[in-house]
Amino acid sequence: MIVLSWDGTRWDYPDRTELPALDRVAREGVRAERMIPVFPASTFPNHVSLATGTYVDRHGIVANRFRDTERGRYSYSDDASWIEAEPVWVTAERQGVRAASFFWVGAQTDWNGVGATHRVTPFSSGTPESKKVDQILDWLDLPEPERPHLILSWWHGADSVGHRYGPDHARVARALAGQDAELARLLRGLDQREAWPHTTLLIVSDHGMAAVKGGVSVLPPLEARDIGARVVRGGGCGWITLDDPARLSEALQILNAVDGLSAYPSAELPAGLRAYHARRTGHITVISDPPRAVAKPLGLSARVYLAAKRLFGGATGMHGYPPDNPDMHAVFFAMGRGIPSDLSLGPVRTIDVAPTLTHLLGISPPRNAEGTPIPGIGADKQAHPRIERE
Repeated sequence: MIVLSWDGTRWDYPDRTELPALDRVAREGVRAERMIPVFPASTFPNHVSLATGTYVDRHGIVANRFRDTERGRYSYSDDASWIEAEPVWVTAERQGVRAASFFWVGAQTDWNGVGATHRVTPFSSGTPESKKVDQILDWLDLPEPERPHLILSWWHGADSVGHRYGPDHARVARALAGQDAELARLLRGLDQREAWPHTTLLIVSDHGMAAVKGGVSVLPPLEARDIGARVVRGGGCGWITLDDPARLSEALQILNAVDGLSAYPSAELPAGLRAYHARRTGHITVISDPPRAVAKPLGLSARVYLAAKRLFGGATGMHGYPPDNPDMHAVFFAMGRGIPSDLSLGPVRTIDVAPTLTHLLGISPPRNAEGTPIPGIGADKQAHPRIERE
């Protein structure tokens, strides 16, 4: 199993440009209509959901950044001890299947004393996909006793350019063309190794991207009423911790009067969001309406830059909104062993990816998984090869 995550690649991006390698995967395998992320639709929560098969209220990585009332600040951390549900590489290793990770969230350290046999550390955003392809192929060339049977790798996708220029900018297509060129190299390497009878390749993403042309400020209206608070922002959402929790009702009333903002007691979020964590989501969760994001105080240069973009019709991009927003939806492609070429897939769920991986590997799913294997994948008799376990 090889899993590539193309960060910030919205479900409809592949239809906007020529991507020959990704087209081949769809043609010889399957492309789902879209993949539905968990809330918030952000990188760290969804990469952990992809790996654990469950929601943020269970795995605990509620945002890219948050504050735990006991442990303190979490910010884009690769420390697996923050994860509260079993990730799939641990699931595999626990059952005798070697795993490898090249920059998957949380896979660079052990989780409860177990970790991927092969892992690249430390994380570096400057590492090109060419090195990841080289490493994946090198792992496949290892002798059988050392070779991983589960490989996960984070790729840049279109996240950075989507944030800076907005999801409709031509740079998004150019970024994906570069990713596709490296995917083509990987496909050629798998072809040369005649790997397809025993290899499945998945290409997924963590979230989509929405065009943003403004922000919603959450602290000023509270401060105007002398309500002390701290906020952690997550793009289309945010988490507020009050200095005085007794003023919760008053704070909610103030915030819900702000145009374009919805505020909930974190413990009373709509049930389908599955996003409350007693130590990590503060007293209040706020969600903004696109095309606005939960704003942070900006310096003069940032205000001038954003004003100029708005003046000339430009946009930035943001995610972190609820999963019922189609702009948050991700991609799912699969090819190889266990993937029927005539399979038609509608929307699939992020939480179903880990159970699908273990189904194809012929092992039990992650212990805390709530997802199920994607129907039609791994249904043939070649889906469960005998894996020699130690």
